[in-house]
Amino acid sequence: MKDLISINQSVRESCREVARFIGNESKNFSKDKIEHKGLNDLVSYVDKEAERSLVEACRKILPEAGFITEEGTDNTRREAYNWIIDPLDGTTNFTHGLPVFSISVGLMHYDEIVAGVVHEVNRDECFHAVKDQQAYCNDEVISVSPVEDLQDSLLATGFPYYNFDQMNEYLKVLNTFMHKTHGLRRMGSAAVDLAYVACGRFEGFFEYNLNAWDVAAGAFIVQQAGGKVTTFNGGKEAIFGRQIVAAGPVHPQMLQTIQEFWGKSN
Repeated sequence: MKDLISINQSVRESCREVARFIGNESKNFSKDKIEHKGLNDLVSYVDKEAERSLVEACRKILPEAGFITEEGTDNTRREAYNWIIDPLDGTTNFTHGLPVFSISVGLMHYDEIVAGVVHEVNRDECFHAVKDQQAYCNDEVISVSPVEDLQDSLLATGFPYYNFDQMNEYLKVLNTFMHKTHGLRRMGSAAVDLAYVACGRFEGFFEYNLNAWDVAAGAFIVQQAGGKVTTFNGGKEAIFGRQIVAAGPVHPQMLQTIQEFWGKSN
């Protein structure tokens, strides 16, 4: 195993540099520079340049590693190590001037995430962790919320931007959580949602139709902060399973509520 602490430190420094670039660009960004990958799936030159910079930096940090990237700068996977990168998680927020977006970088060793960094650009908060170590926000140790009862919890979620086949089930889940919790929040960046679960701001997060680059780093940080991460059916393949439930002690209650409408086989 590589020196993950040293690798993580280097990634944090690279994310900080890219965050400065994103922050500066956000001040003068024009909506006529938006590109569309799909009706609700936006991209900009900022995403592409940020990803190029991150790939270049990560290649220097760990030359033998491959990549899984959102914008396709490099998607050459390798056997042992692979970086999973979302250069700007919350692009729609960014393009509309909503100050909630982040950088997400995870390092996978074979099929296990071993390091993760989520840098929230506007608050300049860097959430990070490495395998078998505690999770941090900047230099402070963080942990998931100790709240045990769903009715005392604040949850986060997101809305799908494609594949609406299970929207009815999802709306039923939302309706139930609205009545059973302190409320629901939709930040617009899954990486931020997960980071906020890791530090106890949210008791839990759930969403479907997500990609690995959306959740790899954040889900890992939640786990290192003492939380549990599964798919909607309770499986462990949340990174590539396209659905996620991440939480502290309220995880079983969240899972039970979701499965009432989603079903254990979906």
